[in-house]
Amino acid sequence: MIATASASVSRRDAEAYQTRILPAVSRTFALTIPQLDARLRRVIANAYLLCRIADTIEDEATLASDVKQEFHDRFTRVVAATEDPASFARDLAPLLRGNTLAAELDLVAHTPAIIEVTDGFNLAQRQALARCVQVMCTGMPSFERRASVAGLPNMREMDRYCYYVAGIVGQTLTDLFCDYSPRIAERRDAMAALDVSFGQGLQMTNILKDFWEDHDRGVCWLPHDLFARAGVRLEEVHRGQQPAAFGRTYAQLIGIAHSHLRNALDYTLLIPEREVGIRRFCLIALGLAMRTLASILAKPDFTAGAQVKVSRQVVKKIVIVTRLFAGYSRVLRGWFGRMAEDLPLQALASDWGGLLPDPHSTWPRSDACGPAQAFK
Repeated sequence: MIATASASVSRRDAEAYQTRILPAVSRTFALTIPQLDARLRRVIANAYLLCRIADTIEDEATLASDVKQEFHDRFTRVVAATEDPASFARDLAPLLRGNTLAAELDLVAHTPAIIEVTDGFNLAQRQALARCVQVMCTGMPSFERRASVAGLPNMREMDRYCYYVAGIVGQTLTDLFCDYSPRIAERRDAMAALDVSFGQGLQMTNILKDFWEDHDRGVCWLPHDLFARAGVRLEEVHRGQQPAAFGRTYAQLIGIAHSHLRNALDYTLLIPEREVGIRRFCLIALGLAMRTLASILAKPDFTAGAQVKVSRQVVKKIVIVTRLFAGYSRVLRGWFGRMAEDLPLQALASDWGGLLPDPHSTWPRSDACGPAQAFK
């Protein structure tokens, strides 16, 4: 029998659990989140763990689609404080008996502890987190239900998918950064023009890296029409037998991801130079993505994500650079330029911004980003 956390867990214990479980469910965020000031660290770690619970529901292979949707809807209500988290955890945890990892199961079982931390945030923060989960739990399943190895119909659908699973996270980061700092809030409009692109750049990098692992489970998030125009049918591609046209089209997508990551750099440099913790948080993720794209480009015949994964030595170098130069925008542009030297660059569609706002969201994005609005 699976033990779920008590609904009466103390906030101190809940925060201790959140700190303990984070590295068990994400190596990358366990590296980036500690760069943040303590106030931001708590809320962004909480945001990540909430999203991870939503992902766990969707990724469990033994759950029927209607059951997944039921728990997505319930989890949305849990985060919105209209459903009991203990009941949610008690009902879901025993059903995660397929491919869910032990750490993910533990996280779901401790949903009350995660929500106890959520409940301690101010109104603007809680609204941002609730909107993020609501958008993700509405949009992500709609794509997962239709997924196949044939890919998504076109680039616009890939953009929409990336918004639901990552672009909304970029928006949420802007909301949380602005709530944290009046100086950052002054740059909200400029950041809001780039935050979805920031999320998409990171997500597209993961999609390109994980193509074969996704293919093995019967899904593909690449645009079918782009490959079809090159004479490639995604459903007919096999390991070790990729035609040259597949690699050339892959390079076009690397160029699009690169363009989004250029936006991610601009987004990061809008953060005041003295906010080195936030900059490091963004820059580590950006650096890892750029080096991953370079690795994919250099090995177009890769057959597993592990073959193009960034090495530990490269990770250490990225961390050192961000530690030394996070507060120096000119140096960071030079660093990015060196990483980008051999990468293709593809212009983004002119109507890319037409994806927003998300029509399914019932949680309007708050205009309350300054300190006057961030009330308890």
